[in-house]
Amino acid sequence: MLTMPKAAAPGDETALLSLFEELAVEAGAAIMRHYEAGVAVEEKADASPVTEADREAEAIILAGLARLPVGTPCVSEEAASGGVIPVCGDGGFLLVDPLDGTREFINRRPDFTVNIALVRAGAPVLGVVYAPAQGLLYAGHPGAAFEARCRDGKTLTDRRPIRTETMRQPPRIVASRSHLTPETGAFIARHPGAETVSVGSSLKFCIIARGDADLYPRFGPTMQWDTAAGDAILRAAGGRTLNLDGSPLTYGPKGADGIEAFASSFFVAEGAGSRPD
Repeated sequence: MLTMPKAAAPGDETALLSLFEELAVEAGAAIMRHYEAGVAVEEKADASPVTEADREAEAIILAGLARLPVGTPCVSEEAASGGVIPVCGDGGFLLVDPLDGTREFINRRPDFTVNIALVRAGAPVLGVVYAPAQGLLYAGHPGAAFEARCRDGKTLTDRRPIRTETMRQPPRIVASRSHLTPETGAFIARHPGAETVSVGSSLKFCIIARGDADLYPRFGPTMQWDTAAGDAILRAAGGRTLNLDGSPLTYGPKGADGIEAFASSFFVAEGAGSRPD
């Protein structure tokens, strides 16, 4: 068990981000034990896959977050799928995806992640994305984003700042490997000569945040816990995530009942100076 920062209160961004990093790394270590041993795959009510790795990682993260001195509502994918959805008011709330890219995990592709984010006033303000099979962690808070390596599954090293780049011409576009839609194909076609990279999970946001891609169009179903952590990192690195009408993507329950209240609209994430069509 990793040691929790002593002053990780919701208003202390530095301590909270440190807590998110530690919990993501610990959850990632549990995921990798299952990755190496193999796991049985179950199907949730929405036909999406779930494994014991998802559940163990979530238990680690929620136990750590529950030790915060001041409670903040936490919406986590597997708990929410089971009907456990707290009331999320204006004071901020947490969004957790303990294993984003379960299909990548099942198919033994390394681009699955652990996502932890803090949302305030509808915007993701703190985020950590950890890719345990790659030994890479990304973190962001307002005005600064970072990439770090986790060489032994425990210790973060080689932390460096990351920033978005001005959009290339033609742009480099990252798209979902498992959820490519005709609308996404049409978006890509509007950028002749664009290089397209297929990546799973929230790493698409991080690739833009570190300046290695320009656009991420998402014209398919997604949930807020899938995107909040990566979106926070992208915004911290100088990028943005927009609804199709050009307004910022926002977070929080939106009218529907139960888990569907946290469904996301279609969006385009972009680096600095990008202008999606």
